Amino acid sequence: MKPEEIRKLEAYLKKIFNVPALEVRARPRKDDSAEVYLGEEFIGVIYRDDEDEDLSYNFQMAILEIDLD
Repeated sequence: MKPEEIRKLEAYLKKIFNVPALEVRARPRKDDSAEVYLGEEFIGVIYRDDEDEDLSYNFQMAILEIDLD
């Protein structure tokens, strides 16, 4: 993803989740996705979907059972 695209996604996620510490970072050797961090903790990946006529982004976050305790 381009730096401007990452900045827009980060601003959007910070706003909707109301989490100033959230950060979107480029992935090494990948240009179709970016990593999402809360502080220094990795929390998920945003994938860019431009296969159809409309551009969209998919946020994928895994939640481990151990984290629920």
